[in-house]
Amino acid sequence: MPFALADHQRDLLDHARALGHEELAPVAASTSRRVNRPLLAALAHHGLLGRLFPASAGGSREAEEISALELCLLREGLAHGSTEAETALAMQGLGGYPILQSGGPDLVRRWVPAIARGEAVTAFALTEPEHGSDAGAIETRAEPDGEGYRLVGEKTWISNAPEADVYVLFGRTTPDVGARGVTAFVVPGGSPGLSGASLELVSPHPIGRLELDGVFVPSSSVLGEVDRGFGVAMRTLDLFRPSVGAFAVGMAQAALDAALAHAGARHAFGRPLREFQAVSHQLAEMATRTEAARLLVYAAAEAYDHGAPGVTRSSAMAKLFATETAQFVVDAAVQIHGAAALERGHLLEHLYREVRGPRIYEGTTEIQREVIARELYRDG
Repeated sequence: MPFALADHQRDLLDHARALGHEELAPVAASTSRRVNRPLLAALAHHGLLGRLFPASAGGSREAEEISALELCLLREGLAHGSTEAETALAMQGLGGYPILQSGGPDLVRRWVPAIARGEAVTAFALTEPEHGSDAGAIETRAEPDGEGYRLVGEKTWISNAPEADVYVLFGRTTPDVGARGVTAFVVPGGSPGLSGASLELVSPHPIGRLELDGVFVPSSSVLGEVDRGFGVAMRTLDLFRPSVGAFAVGMAQAALDAALAHAGARHAFGRPLREFQAVSHQLAEMATRTEAARLLVYAAAEAYDHGAPGVTRSSAMAKLFATETAQFVVDAAVQIHGAAALERGHLLEHLYREVRGPRIYEGTTEIQREVIARELYRDG
């Protein structure tokens, strides 16, 4: 288990963190609640987007298979400096990976190089208004029509919607069989019958809903096999779930660093805040939980990379503990700062809004506990 990163891994983490602070944060600030295409271009220019995809498919990575640990290091480093840059990179990976993994050669050639260059914005469209955690119960219909399918239904809380250039979208091809009747499709953003609207959440995140009114997709746009799309979704989420924890760790570390600096510099009653036991013990707890979360995330990513047994359990543990830890650490950092951290534009005010989402998306905290408990009995 990678309890100590190798030099090249530490360099990647430091590089992503520095780029986040120095180069990407100013670009991220230029757009709020909309897809930030200049930010994607900057991520590509600095070589970060390309690392998600192999050179054979238009990226820059030598290895054909992505390293979950490398993905975690990229997301942790970026999150420390720019949560917007981190999310933009992650969404390109989340939407692009299923095409790379399960798409035919023509689909890969058409979309993956443009995604890796930041020229095509992608989205992963699984969630529906009535089906979030129970993704196998989705109702969007994919009805056979000649040499393809007509998609009818609604998706919501979809990152990059409705502005994405391409969607990996899941629809039901066989009714009444649960997850076994779901198929994954590649749907261009300009398809006739596809519309949508932006939504506003507490964090400045490009997200929206989609309406599908008879959107035609040819059979060549099916990812993997018909009725096996749920597996496409789960393989993608298995890879990305530990890195959601890494995103949380990056935010927790940024909050901890801010709290340490403030407690060392701010004086009250004639001495620095750090000398008050109530503050110092809280800092110690924040640091310990952050480090424990980091190690769980790295261990889960390493297990994924080596094909170790129990990946589902370790990924769920990492996502659960890291996101809950980040919520605690950010909240504690706000308390140490006092009212200043509540002002609009303060780092901690931003993190306080940003940290809430990861406890919900890609499997809520409650679902992770269900998964962990199920896997414990399966292992037994």
